[in-house]
Amino acid sequence: MATGGMDIANLRLAEYLSEFFSLHIVTHRAEGSLTSRAGVVLHRVSRPFNMHLLGGPLLDWAGRKVAKRLSPGGVTAIVNGGNCLVNQSVNWVHYVHAAYRPSQSLSGIRRLKAILHRWHSLRNERIALTQAKVVLCNSQLTANHVIELLRVPAERVRVVYYGIDSDRFQPATEAERAGLRQRLGWDTERPYLLFIGALGDRRKGFDSVSSAMMKLCSEHNWDANLVVVGSGADKEHWEKHFRSVGLERRVSFLGFRSDVPDLLRAADALVAPTRYEAYGLGVHEALCCGLPAFVSRASGVAERYPDSLRDRLLLDDPDDVPTIVNKLRAWRADMKMYRSLVADFSEGLRKRTWRDMAKEFVACVQGINSH
Repeated sequence: MATGGMDIANLRLAEYLSEFFSLHIVTHRAEGSLTSRAGVVLHRVSRPFNMHLLGGPLLDWAGRKVAKRLSPGGVTAIVNGGNCLVNQSVNWVHYVHAAYRPSQSLSGIRRLKAILHRWHSLRNERIALTQAKVVLCNSQLTANHVIELLRVPAERVRVVYYGIDSDRFQPATEAERAGLRQRLGWDTERPYLLFIGALGDRRKGFDSVSSAMMKLCSEHNWDANLVVVGSGADKEHWEKHFRSVGLERRVSFLGFRSDVPDLLRAADALVAPTRYEAYGLGVHEALCCGLPAFVSRASGVAERYPDSLRDRLLLDDPDDVPTIVNKLRAWRADMKMYRSLVADFSEGLRKRTWRDMAKEFVACVQGINSH
């Protein structure tokens, strides 16, 4: 599905593969533009009550069944992490469960559900990755976790960075930005910071962003607004919090949005003090739109930042609110300079398309198969 993150990466890879190979897709949901292609066979798997605990085992069972049936024809099975336990598969890792333990204040059945989900994810992840023929990772950070935490031999691990839809994610002209801001109802006299991420636990670091924004808004010369894109169990809590301190006009919560490219092209910067991120496609997309993106070093995408940007934009500690505040102050003092600093990096990222990524993916698999 073209919903972002690993979904858009999987979709773009599948589109490329369908041009050259017969493709069987085992999934809960898929884009009609892909499944309608010649040579593409969809094996749709139900997801009872939209629960991963129920749908995950069904997906695993269906995937193994299809792989076994097709194996006499020399099929190559591509799976994501622990979602399907096919021996000697190509495993494309977008997230390492063993690298991060979620901190959630849950009780009762929700707590039990979270515990079971994590246990199941850790178990299947370890089994799937250790039995894979090759493990392809979205960053060196992910590769390191796969090798160090899951004990996968380094010679079976490769890194393939994501690509981008450069037509959708590119800097806006001044006229385009003005039009987008007007449509969004944004104050044309204020800068806008974006935070993009789920509000269900502390992984994305919104609590740090909240504290930094509270501090900055107490200063008479801070005029930037914050726009929060994403949903989750804590969204209502944060909305109430900012209403209670009188900052509901300075911090707005948009929930899930399908127009993220427009929001990025209308904004001035992105802040993402995540505590763990295997890659960070939202940061990548922001950079491609020409935005300075403040991100913690705990994100895979941070390893792609050039030396010229690291001191200004990378966060050593996502819990270090004073440093986040100081970095945002420095950005606000010279926004044009920060835009110009990321311009070359942005252009370079836009040159690597999803198709380039898919070609590299296939080359890695063929290289392993030839040995």
